[in-house]
Amino acid sequence: MATFLSDKNSRKLKPAQSDAFRSPVPTQIVSNGEFDPLPQTADQKRVEARIKDKADRFGKRLGLNRRQFLATGCGMAAAFLAMNEVYGPVFKVSEAEASEPSMGEARVRELLNQFIFDVQTHFVHDNYQSEGLLGLLVFSKENWNKALTDEQIDIAYYKFENYVREVFFNSDTTVALLSGAPFDDPAWTFLPNDQIKEAVDIINSIAGSRRMLGHFVITPAQEGWMDEVERAIEELHPASWKSYTIGDPLTASTRYPWRLDDEELMYPFYEKVVKAGITNMCIHKGLMPADYEQSWKDVWRHNTPWDVSKAAKDWPEINFIIYHGGMRAFLELPDQALAEFEATGEIKWVSDLARIPEEHGVSNVYAEMGSSFANSCTANPRFAAAALGTWIKGMGVDHVLWGTDSVLYGSPQWQIEAMRRIEIPEDMQAKHGFAPLGAANGPVKNAIFGFNSAGLYNLDLHADYTPLPQDKLALIKREYALAGGRRENAYYGYVDRA
Repeated sequence: MATFLSDKNSRKLKPAQSDAFRSPVPTQIVSNGEFDPLPQTADQKRVEARIKDKADRFGKRLGLNRRQFLATGCGMAAAFLAMNEVYGPVFKVSEAEASEPSMGEARVRELLNQFIFDVQTHFVHDNYQSEGLLGLLVFSKENWNKALTDEQIDIAYYKFENYVREVFFNSDTTVALLSGAPFDDPAWTFLPNDQIKEAVDIINSIAGSRRMLGHFVITPAQEGWMDEVERAIEELHPASWKSYTIGDPLTASTRYPWRLDDEELMYPFYEKVVKAGITNMCIHKGLMPADYEQSWKDVWRHNTPWDVSKAAKDWPEINFIIYHGGMRAFLELPDQALAEFEATGEIKWVSDLARIPEEHGVSNVYAEMGSSFANSCTANPRFAAAALGTWIKGMGVDHVLWGTDSVLYGSPQWQIEAMRRIEIPEDMQAKHGFAPLGAANGPVKNAIFGFNSAGLYNLDLHADYTPLPQDKLALIKREYALAGGRRENAYYGYVDRA
């Protein structure tokens, strides 16, 4: 059976909800339970200290304590200002934004109607009881933090109601694509396909508009999987398909790895979905530990782009959307991967994916950035910029998609703000031929945030989303804000105990 974290590793952790510093952006790596979070680095400690100092200084002028200040737009700006001081000028932000509320308010108005389509989101079903998510919090209450309340160890953090709150009310996300994942042991399944469909229908019914879309997770090589595909086509009508060529993503003993270019296994599926007109194929690739060649020695290649090019060439009608953009780095700091990039211009598996369109003459391969951007944009924003530059240069800005892997990490707003403010450093642009990313609501970032995915999913932005603020979900969000709803800056998951 798959396991999230061992008992030994669990003892090194503490719950992020109660024990992590509530900065507007994470100041250390947060794990959702799928991996060991690394200890806070010296640079991350410097960032945290600078954020605290700015919050105390600027907050005092505004009559706010530290926590109150950090929940404001000025607090968000202060966090990015602190990161620039430590990592270099990667984010577009000024000290005036951190000290003058009027500037933050003007920025909010300017970006109010930005279309943001998050194509990778998750929550767990109501009866989910996996120890991987609950067990660590229970262990923490018993052994580390006896002040934890029952409310704080409630799996409700990861369930539907809080998902809606964090994604649609506490962030600027416009449309969300709800996803799932396969496990060899079905007890670990976050959300069955039928419940994905049910959640989509509930949200869209409440909103009176198309605010949510859903995946159907396929399990090639498992008994009855094609029967389920046929049922999905006939009854559920998913927006796209989600797949894991590695099989179970949490265990090296995964029993069902497979290839996208397996003609006997997959090509009948492709023929069927093309006929049905459901042609977006979303595939998990990447996110492997540094010792993957040993720890996952029999199956790691299934998490690389090795099988993408032939499948894409043979099936031009299908859009192959590679989740996490193929990013290999997962269980180590981005610093090492950045050093490799600075020396060679290569990012493991990201560069391989980005070369596919030119090397194989295909235009139906896309990079989605969930978790890859989240795990680097605050831990080492220069590396996040390198990844963005590599995807855009190789695949085209119209083939890079926004995703956050929320709600497992909490609200996606900090990732949205990081993307709005990030810029590829000038020296990196010159050395590697990367184009600048431009303004928060400029053509490059607007394309990545939503326009590209809107095209893939046939969303009519003029007919269905203008003026979006008039739908019922937007009205509820405004009432929520007027009632005092504000960012809590809480992250869900676990941080290193040190």
